[in-house]
Amino acid sequence: MNLCQDRLPVPATRRAMLQQAGAGFGALALNAMLTGNGAAASKPGPTTARAKRVIFVFMHGGPSSVDLFDPKPLLKRDSGKPLPFKEPRIVSHKTGNLLPSPWKFAQHGESGAQVSELLPNIASIADDLCFIRSMHCSNSRHGGALLELHTGSDTFTRPAMGAWINYGLGSENDNLPGFITINPSGSHGGAGAWSPAFLPAKYGGTRISGSGANMKIPFIDSPITKREKQLQEIDLIKAFNRDHLATHGTDPELESRIASYELAFRMQMEVPGIQDISNEPAHIMKMYGADQAPTKSFAEQCLMARRFSEAGVRFVQITHRYWDSHSNLRKEHKKLSAEMDQPVAALITDLKQRGLLEDTIVLWGSEFGRTPTAQGNDGRDHNPHGFTMFMAGGGTKPGIQYGSTDDYGYYAQDKPVHFHDLHATILHLLGIDHEQLTYRYAGRDFRLTDVHGRVVNDIIS
Repeated sequence: MNLCQDRLPVPATRRAMLQQAGAGFGALALNAMLTGNGAAASKPGPTTARAKRVIFVFMHGGPSSVDLFDPKPLLKRDSGKPLPFKEPRIVSHKTGNLLPSPWKFAQHGESGAQVSELLPNIASIADDLCFIRSMHCSNSRHGGALLELHTGSDTFTRPAMGAWINYGLGSENDNLPGFITINPSGSHGGAGAWSPAFLPAKYGGTRISGSGANMKIPFIDSPITKREKQLQEIDLIKAFNRDHLATHGTDPELESRIASYELAFRMQMEVPGIQDISNEPAHIMKMYGADQAPTKSFAEQCLMARRFSEAGVRFVQITHRYWDSHSNLRKEHKKLSAEMDQPVAALITDLKQRGLLEDTIVLWGSEFGRTPTAQGNDGRDHNPHGFTMFMAGGGTKPGIQYGSTDDYGYYAQDKPVHFHDLHATILHLLGIDHEQLTYRYAGRDFRLTDVHGRVVNDIIS
């Protein structure tokens, strides 16, 4: 169904539009109609949804897979020798000879997944994880690769993955936004990583910044202390906006503005309680590492992600940075791993204990990995050609290692998985056919996977 603006009568108000639509339309088709601007109807896929929500644990900067999840014995054997095959035609920086990992690996759990000694807590839950060891993407620069992971394009302005999922499914809680991003990067793609782009603005990410008691949605506290007076103010603004719609017809931007005012009013009642992690039991705070350094800051993000997901937010992203170890690899990766390892393992364990992991996709990963060759004496360059990500829950197979890189960890070799394939698979797990989740803009139908993408069925349980 393609619901084009010029084929629809223009009702005077948003409420009238809802009444005219009738109850016979599915929620996805109704979303498309409400947006105007020639939006194509979003349709759920032909499969039953395995997941309801996503938590994206984003490692900004590019952790080194050959130092965390992808051990390569030949790197140790051939340490200091030249790479025995050609480097990519385009590289971020010139690198030298092969550099072995300074850390030991061991097998863990019944799955036997090999994980670095840097990540003992993640290693302890290896049987809950689905490792994809053959990820690859198209761009060796942070900005382009980050946008490709988040939006499906490293070149053009496109809606973020969270915005697409929010558009297709909406929030599970009418009093909360469908997409929240906590402490996102202000560089390397900036707001493009959580932007709705040409989708209606209400589907974009709501940003939370700060730490501890200061980690909250900006301006969530109203200067008007009495709810009755605030409601009167919002009703007045809505009346002005409705008059404008009645005079000028459907306006997607104005519709989104009306929706944002309404949502903000409802959020002020529910969000402060969710953001207040101080009421978590002491044993939960300790499990996440929220009670001490160096885990405290990221543990708070992981805890808040669980709380928002539990409350019905469809897509929550948290960001840990900055893994760009062109030098000081030993010092930086040891420090960053110590900050991230315990909170991430606790998040997955906590979701599992609460019965939420079975319908929550937890995605851990970065915009790329790092080269097996050395940059300087103690660093690695960007490597978009072969790296590891992992998933847990939401219908993914636990305790498997899918795909592989070559013997040195440079290129995805067996069963390569591109970002487009990852996006297609996540949408599939959410019950959406990635080829049908479309939006008409500038004369064509766009989708998260553009003209690419395949569902990686082998990682689905």
